[in-house]
Amino acid sequence: MTTPPVLIVESHPDDLANMAQVLAAGHRLSFAWTGRDALASVRRQRPALILLDTELPDLDGPTLCRALKGDPDTAAIPLVLIASRAHASRKAAASLGADGCLIKPVSAQELLDCVKSQLVPQAQTALDADYRDALDLLCNAGSDRPDRAGKHPLRVAAYAAALAESAGWSAEQVNLINVAAALHDIGELGVPEAILLKPLKLDDGEWELMKTHCQIGHDMLARQHSPVFQLAATIALHHHEKWDGSGYPAGLAGRDIPEAARIAAVADMFNALTTTRPYRKAWPVDIAMATLRGASGSQLEPRLVRLFESILPTILEIRTGLEAAQCAQPAAA
Repeated sequence: MTTPPVLIVESHPDDLANMAQVLAAGHRLSFAWTGRDALASVRRQRPALILLDTELPDLDGPTLCRALKGDPDTAAIPLVLIASRAHASRKAAASLGADGCLIKPVSAQELLDCVKSQLVPQAQTALDADYRDALDLLCNAGSDRPDRAGKHPLRVAAYAAALAESAGWSAEQVNLINVAAALHDIGELGVPEAILLKPLKLDDGEWELMKTHCQIGHDMLARQHSPVFQLAATIALHHHEKWDGSGYPAGLAGRDIPEAARIAAVADMFNALTTTRPYRKAWPVDIAMATLRGASGSQLEPRLVRLFESILPTILEIRTGLEAAQCAQPAAA
């Protein structure tokens, strides 16, 4: 899926070149030199943001702004006016419906900050929609299986997000994994319930069938092209790989395993050990942590185990909060 561009509408070559140079490294750009070109580009490309010079050779900026903001098809596209000091008025820009106004000469930092402030809400809105889609997928598809309709997936996701933050991930990346990791076991929907709920050790044939849930989950999620579902597909495929290369399905080792999957593996193991399963009761936290330390260097990445232990108070707060929220939910009719 192609990312919508930032449309720069600027008739002054030097100003256009300067803005393009500042924004090119982090954004897909498109350009228009006249008001009519801009109108055609907006209809054709549906840009994520319009940076609009107020002095154009045909349609002046205020007229074009008024036209775009007055059209229901384009009114929601963020639009920032770029005005010379002699014609600058942020109050007037707001009265036209513009979402912001920059006054020439525009510094590089001012331009970057403006673009970021206009695009971040859109990214969050898209992520919120993906989050709802992910939860719908979990709840609708797994509601008839114990601990598959929110408890286990959301605990793993919340633990993974906390660990990712501790590992230095950006706020945006943490938000992504907090959604994506909830879908790590979605492929279990393709595994017979008799295997998932078997209270005894699986035989060889059952174990081989159980392992297929990684590929099944990946194939389900990879059909969606948004970043959160692509990350979820990666986690689903590789969260059972092991640091020493003895895991499945690909036998990846060390840093060849995607970091998101390595993070999810730690979160998944802790949650699995501290919750009741068909074949055993939940373990105390101290014993679970001793088990994680024992798996460090073989199953789990040592650095991530150390980080997880360092944020254990936060992990336990998350667990308590999720349990309280679960208890507060009204019983199903």
